[in-house]
Amino acid sequence: MMEFSLWKQLKRRLRRKRRPLWMLGGLLPLLFMTVVIPQQAYAAISAEDNHATVLQALRSQHGPVTVNVHRLYVCGEEMRPLGRIDSKQLVQLLTAHPEWEAAAFDQSNSSLLIEHHVDDLSAYCKSHAYIGMDKDGNLTLFDGEPKKEKVVRTFFQLDVRYMESSLPQDKLDQLSRGIRISDIDEYNSVLSTFSDFARSDNEKVMKPSY
Repeated sequence: MMEFSLWKQLKRRLRRKRRPLWMLGGLLPLLFMTVVIPQQAYAAISAEDNHATVLQALRSQHGPVTVNVHRLYVCGEEMRPLGRIDSKQLVQLLTAHPEWEAAAFDQSNSSLLIEHHVDDLSAYCKSHAYIGMDKDGNLTLFDGEPKKEKVVRTFFQLDVRYMESSLPQDKLDQLSRGIRISDIDEYNSVLSTFSDFARSDNEKVMKPSY
C-alpha cells in the first residue's frame, strides 16, 4: 500500500483543475464467479413485487424451502447453497438479515434465491484480479494478467498522452503489465488514482449507479 501512497502524492502534484469524473461507490458488480451451482428454475419476481411480497408468500408456505444465496461483490460474485429451511424459519432469517434481498421465489418448487450485495472483492477476485490498460487505452479489470486479454470490465478511456507526460516510465510499465489487486482498498486506490487521467468525454458516461 506504500506504493499507492506515493501515487497519491504524485497525482496531487499533477492533478488538473477538474472535478472527479465519477464516484467509486457506484461501481457495478463484476463477473468473476467462484462457485458454480446449476441454476434452479426460478420464477422471476415481477416489477411490482418486492421483498415484503416474498415474505408474505413465505408466511403462507408450508414445509421446507431450498435456499441459495447469490453474493454480488464490487468485484466478482458467488453462489452459495443454504440448503432446505423451513418456511417459517426462513421468514425469521430474512427478517434478521436486512442486507439480504429475496430476489426470486418459485412456490411450486419451493425454491428461493437471495441476493446479497457485498462491499468487498470475492475470494476469486482477490487472487486473480489485475487492473491495467487494454489495447484501446481503456482502464480495465482483467481476470489474470492483461496479456491474457481476459477482460472482465472496462472502466473508462485514459488520456494516454497526458498520462505519458505526467507519470514516470516505471509506473506506465506497471500499468501495462497490470497492477495486482488483492483487496478492496487497493481496488479503490487504483481507480481513484487513474480517474485523474480519464478523458474528459468520459464525464458523459461514467455516472454513479446509485
